[in-house]
Amino acid sequence: MTSIGGAASSGMVDWNLAVATATRLVRPGPEVSRDEARAVVAELRRHARASEEHVRGFTRLATDPAHDTPVLVVDRAGWIRANVAGFREILRPLLDKMQQRRGASPGGAVLGALGGKVTGVELGMLLSFLASRVLGQYETFAPASRDLPAGEKCGGRLLLVAPNIVHVERELDVDPHDFRLWVSLHEETHRTQFTAVPWLRDHLEGEIQAFLAETDVDPMTLLERVREAAQTLAGGRPEGEEDDGGRSLVELVQSPAQREILGRLTAVMSLLEGHADFVMDGVGPQVVPTVGEIREKFQQRRAKGASRLDLALRKLLGLDAKLRQYRDGERFVRAVVAEVGMDGFNRVWTSPNTLPTRTEIAKPADWVARVHRTPES
Repeated sequence: MTSIGGAASSGMVDWNLAVATATRLVRPGPEVSRDEARAVVAELRRHARASEEHVRGFTRLATDPAHDTPVLVVDRAGWIRANVAGFREILRPLLDKMQQRRGASPGGAVLGALGGKVTGVELGMLLSFLASRVLGQYETFAPASRDLPAGEKCGGRLLLVAPNIVHVERELDVDPHDFRLWVSLHEETHRTQFTAVPWLRDHLEGEIQAFLAETDVDPMTLLERVREAAQTLAGGRPEGEEDDGGRSLVELVQSPAQREILGRLTAVMSLLEGHADFVMDGVGPQVVPTVGEIREKFQQRRAKGASRLDLALRKLLGLDAKLRQYRDGERFVRAVVAEVGMDGFNRVWTSPNTLPTRTEIAKPADWVARVHRTPES
């Protein structure tokens, strides 16, 4: 197995142990023959190429070849490795700060080594849960490597998780070829967003780093939050035990400044997810014959979740908020396009100043008035 960052495994998080734990615990994918697996991978690659043309034609977003990023069809272990690499990169400044704080305390080095392994195991447990549920992802932050190629200028790569796509298409009992193209349209929209808007990646990274820079929490407190999530995954809270009011891991460590940053991040993520759903629905009827059936069944699956445990962990990780982002973001995009057309909507990508606020996501007319107002108004 490829080492994630070498010496970085001895800090606050043992990243290699996280990969090993998640890979060991993740559920096996659906049963397919070797020939079937090859056919699925080849078809997903074809759909990704076709989706690029469909999405860019519908959105009217021009992309510069210099900012192009690769499409990777991966298994669950590949998704785990990519996300661990991304987490390690984006969390490095925060974990370095926490490591220095712990190292200054008596016995800090010993506790740090032990804590890093414990946290690596617990992070691995969480990733093993998520790795069987993600159909696709635009992974933004992991540095380029032999196993994880990235765009030369803006980084990033599109991941399509083949076993999960096959699992869901069977679970929903939908046309597999249509479903694979439908998923590709959604994920290709995210790839187009980042390749057509080169400043977007740096803007998101800056917001995340600002959020983490405001984190002033004892290392053990933060690690306890990860432990709570892992305990939920292992079997839920003891009967009758009070919860934390339904707050997610992110919300449990917020300062007032972090809440402000998180509001901006929530608005951006709502925009990106809603835009992808809007595009998928806009393009789908033209190229996916059974899109109506797929959309209805998938929405039902998305809304109800898989189990009580699944719902509990989704809430703790903030994944229930992600479901709201799909709905709120799509309503925003649909309302703005109806008011000012696709070209008018695309002014949202001009700069960070034209991104919608969290309030504007809920009130699209306010964004239109702010961004499209005339000098006389």
